[in-house]
Amino acid sequence: MKKLLILCMVVLGFAFKASAQDDNKAEFKFSEEKHDFGKVPVGKPVTTIFEFTNVGQEPLILTEVRPTCGCTIADYTKTPVKKGEKGTIKITFNAAVVQVFNKTIVVTSNAKTSTKYLNIIGEVVAANTR
Repeated sequence: MKKLLILCMVVLGFAFKASAQDDNKAEFKFSEEKHDFGKVPVGKPVTTIFEFTNVGQEPLILTEVRPTCGCTIADYTKTPVKKGEKGTIKITFNAAVVQVFNKTIVVTSNAKTSTKYLNIIGEVVAANTR
């Protein structure tokens, strides 16, 4: 019985240590995760910048920022973002077709929440309608 109790305590100790290490990981805090461009004239690319802060302990490293559409281009902070520092993700949408749009950008990193989803929305209108 004592051996079983000791075994349970050892397992619990490892579990607590593993969860405590998770608390030290990097983590995002975005100023906004969804941006509404409103009405955008066709043929005119528009850009927004998503700003984030690393609220975790370890440096935050973005490994990939992938728009889900070829009409969207992403540029982002490529250096590690230290605790309390800010980084950016610049998104440019090429408004080529008259339509309502809702595009997702997938952000992958070493953060506790390793995958984040950013959204841009709006409506592409004919050039003379604004």
